[in-house]
Amino acid sequence: MLKLGVLLSLLAKPALACKLALILLMDVSTSIDGGEYAYQRDGLADALLDTEIMSVLSRDRVALMVVQWSGARDQVAAIPWRRMHSQGDVEVFSNWVRSMRRVFVNSKTAVGSALAFSSTQFEAVADCERRVIDVSGDGASNSGVNTSNQSRLAARQGIEINGVAIDIVGNAITTYYRRHVVTPDGFVLTSTGFSDYPATIRAKLLRELVRPGS
Repeated sequence: MLKLGVLLSLLAKPALACKLALILLMDVSTSIDGGEYAYQRDGLADALLDTEIMSVLSRDRVALMVVQWSGARDQVAAIPWRRMHSQGDVEVFSNWVRSMRRVFVNSKTAVGSALAFSSTQFEAVADCERRVIDVSGDGASNSGVNTSNQSRLAARQGIEINGVAIDIVGNAITTYYRRHVVTPDGFVLTSTGFSDYPATIRAKLLRELVRPGS
């Protein structure tokens, strides 16, 4: 029979903490055709099933959300916050991503508005230690609020912004993301076209989850 002191210490043991709240932003603006949307959707779904990524997501009780975005008023939490308590939770989330329908078509590109929308979503996961926004896209803003201003505002709120820049030719989008999108503590990875996206999103998740700050 447990002694009273031991019993009380077990009962007082705090619940495992959420280490990270991560919002995954997916570009569905006019420049993204059906095949390119599928590359993003399936690439993310596959990356979540990586053995190392699954282990860290469940170990650190990571909270995940997927946001689809395009024009100034076109942002939606396609998959609301879900907490990864087990690898089974990660598998379910991956299946949701893979079956996710596209919400917007034929709309402009408003990166700043997507950041503004996402920055307001963290209140529901206020117990998480880190707050990170990941934005993937193939174009600079042509609509909505100023991107640089929103990035600076997020940084002041303690939110980290990272990016996957999809560059078809050259590195114009990568440069734009570095200058205007990511926060000082964030980073950009380049996907050379959409066929490279699955490998890039996996590398991005590994860098955030397994080797943060690398």
